[in-house]
Amino acid sequence: YTPPTGYKGLNLGNFDEPSIIDGSEYFTSYLYTANNASTRDFTGIGFAPNFLWFKDRTTGFSHALYDTVRGVNKGLQSNGAGAENSYTLMTAFGDDGFSTANDGTAGNLLNYSTDAYVAWAWKAGTAVSGNTTGSGTAKTYAGSVNTEAGFSIITYKGNGTAGHTIPHNLGAKPSMVLFKNRDVGDQWAVYHKDILATHNLCLNNTDGTADQDNRFNDTEPTGSVMTLGTGHVVNANDEDYIAYFFTDIDQYCKVGSYIGNSSSDGTYVHTGFAVSWLMVKSTSSGTQWMMYDNKRLGYNVDNNGLYADATAAEATDNDVDLLSNGFKWRRSSPNFNQSTYTYLAIGEQAGKFSNAK
Repeated sequence: YTPPTGYKGLNLGNFDEPSIIDGSEYFTSYLYTANNASTRDFTGIGFAPNFLWFKDRTTGFSHALYDTVRGVNKGLQSNGAGAENSYTLMTAFGDDGFSTANDGTAGNLLNYSTDAYVAWAWKAGTAVSGNTTGSGTAKTYAGSVNTEAGFSIITYKGNGTAGHTIPHNLGAKPSMVLFKNRDVGDQWAVYHKDILATHNLCLNNTDGTADQDNRFNDTEPTGSVMTLGTGHVVNANDEDYIAYFFTDIDQYCKVGSYIGNSSSDGTYVHTGFAVSWLMVKSTSSGTQWMMYDNKRLGYNVDNNGLYADATAAEATDNDVDLLSNGFKWRRSSPNFNQSTYTYLAIGEQAGKFSNAK
């Protein structure tokens, strides 16, 4: 029958054409088994990674975050407030992977024993640099940007002045940003579009949303810059920071929120694409940052959880279905299906072309 005015028939020809069909060209979950070697090369990611987030799935070791802007041997931990370390663990970013070493003094977070690991890999790739803007003294910044995938890595110096603005080079308003002071043991600060710049979350603990105007100056980001307050965690004078920016890309990346229903027949969240990676956090305190992907086992409902704010090994509860057009919870937990939640989802395949699952 003829659709009503303002509507279209449900067929593939009427779906918007996505800018990204195959999400694995920009993000992938890379699985490997450790061998405890003193040096080791890994290949098969499918692109040159610019941001790598590692976690030992077997043993309760810290997360390890590296990027090409800060360089190798400059690690951060999402589960802790510690400053950037200089352990000799990651030694190179490659065209199709990365290389590691075994630093016995630091613990072998990337290749321990015969443990199972996951490395989440993002592609940025276009170098940017310049000076920050806004209030106070202009400072230098540098970064790597992928406007097509809505992702940028920016390192900058703070200036201690409210209204300091950091260019993100995405060409669109950021939807979620992770900030970390590289020099000292400050908490991670998280901007999320659904809790607005008046509030923030903390990546390395279970706190709920906090009303702190010294983080983002109660000012929403624009298509060109992120505004900062005077908080030490984001803008101390002459201290070094890293920020990971994400913005919504139709049928590839979605930042949003939902309300859980406390049921085993859980809340369904529509993303418009097949989900390959998902991170969820309740706005309430005492709840953890949950992380899932489509490679660890890789089939519904066995999508095992990891915790961005904790060292714990991989959980084996059957939490969620990662679907061709979103995700659906299959268990009741305060961590993902009992209150209000924020999320960041990355796509495996655009909804127009994804296979049903």
